[in-house]
This record gives sequence, structure tokens and C-alpha cells, in this order.
Amino acid sequence: MAITAQLVKELREKTGAGMMDCKKALVETDGNLEAAIDFLREKGLAAAGKKADRIAAEGTTFVLEQGNEAIILEVNAETDFVAKNDKFQVLVASLAEQLLAAKPESVEVALELEKDGVKIADQISTAIATIGEKITLRRFEIKTKTDGDAFGAYLHMGGKIGVLVQLNGTTDAAAAKDVAMHIAAINPTYVSRDEVSAEEVERERKVLTEQALNEGKPENIVAKMVEGRLGKYFEDVCLLDQTFVKNSDQKVRDFVKSTGGNVTGFIRYAVGEGIEKREDNFAEEVMSQLKGN
Repeated sequence: MAITAQLVKELREKTGAGMMDCKKALVETDGNLEAAIDFLREKGLAAAGKKADRIAAEGTTFVLEQGNEAIILEVNAETDFVAKNDKFQVLVASLAEQLLAAKPESVEVALELEKDGVKIADQISTAIATIGEKITLRRFEIKTKTDGDAFGAYLHMGGKIGVLVQLNGTTDAAAAKDVAMHIAAINPTYVSRDEVSAEEVERERKVLTEQALNEGKPENIVAKMVEGRLGKYFEDVCLLDQTFVKNSDQKVRDFVKSTGGNVTGFIRYAVGEGIEKREDNFAEEVMSQLKGN
């Protein structure tokens, strides 16, 4: 398979590894991106766990709670200046109210919703004409609870990161907000180990095994080392296994248990995550490196 500059660039962004290391990994794995990530990790050239998707687009996240319903959404703009504009903020709050009331199943359906005879798509177009920048409704999610449960909402840096978490079995909204703050800071992928697929665990075990062997560890202790490192992996990605940011002597699971509730799920949005901002001359830089090697 031909190794393109774009593929090298994508692998570099996901792993933080050097350009030529990324090229070598892709050559070794015949262009398979996921296999190349594992290859780099086995060689100790990439960060474990999460993919480092770059945050580029501006805008804001927003959370609206109304009784037993809540919505979290992300609306993007071109500059941080516009994201702080009062008219932009009013638009975001209005979109949240309309979406929570109608509960559309997708952004595409949401754009067709009407308020006073004006579609959301047209409301956004009007805002674009007034504010002077491209504005997009990127994503949203709606949650429903009972009277015996609690929502926890937290917006960090004025909405650069937004979190909505749900605790069932407790009405302690303050505790739920503390959990939301933890999620904003630590960015777990799952609630608990039960959510991690067997395939992902086995893949991680394989990577950790190769990593240990490449470090020159004796084979008779590698298995034990791998299980220990696997535990650290779960701490990195699973909310309940993590050390609580507000009390380093306590795991999140213990804090939640003390409230009498349990975490049923969470949504964490970081503005622009996964949206790539154009970088002048980067493609040319990669291409010249590829041609020269």
C-alpha cells in the first residue's frame, strides 16, 4: 500500500511520534493505521491509551437542565472572539431550549425544526449574516432521569469543555457536579471496566506484552508485569477506577458509593475535538520528508 503524506500526518497527530517513525510504522504494517499505532506503542514511541485528536475549531459547549431532562450541545464558530459574543451566546441558549423541547434524533433533523415558523438552519444563517462568521450546530445529546436521580453539569473555561453526568439512586446534585468536574479534568473514556470490550483488553494486553519484552524483561515475569500495567490502563480510561481529583485518597467509585448512587453515563465535549485546523505548509513538509527517504 502506498504510504501517503496524509496518512503519516494522521498517525503523527494520533500518537505524537516523530514523522519518520510514523512512516516506518506504516511501512511495517502496510498502511494499517491501528496496527501502526500499536507498533509505535510497542516500541515505546507513542503515548498509551487515548488518541491525541487535535482541538482546532472555536465555539462553545452548553448544558441546559429542565426538570428530569437535560441537553449538552456544541456550537462552533471560527474565532474565540465570536464564541464570547453575546449574540452567539443567546443563539446557543435558544438552540438548547428548542432541541430539548423537540428531542430530534440527529443534527440533520434538528436543523429542520421550526420556531415561530423559522427553521433552526435559517436561524443559524441569520446569525451568520449578523455576526459575520460561519456558525454550525455540531452535536448534541439529551438525557432523561427520574425524580430520584441527579444530573451533574460543568462547563470549564466558559464552555471550552462541557460535561453532563447522570447519577442514579441519589438526588445529590452537588456530588454529581463534582463528578462532572473530575470528568472534565481527567477525560475518562468509559464509566467502568465492564464497558471495555474483550477485544480492546486483549489488544492492550498484547501491546503491553510486546512493550515489556522489548524492554528486555525476563519472560517469566512478563505476564505478571502486564497484568499490573493493565490495571494502570483501566485507571487511565475508566472513570470509577480513577483517583478522585478532589480527594487523592479516594477513588471515584468510592466517592459515588458514599452518595448512595451510581454513575449511569456521561458525555464530555471539548470544543473542536477531532476537527482539524489547516496548517500552512505542513503537507509540503511531510511530502518532502517522504521523498527524501
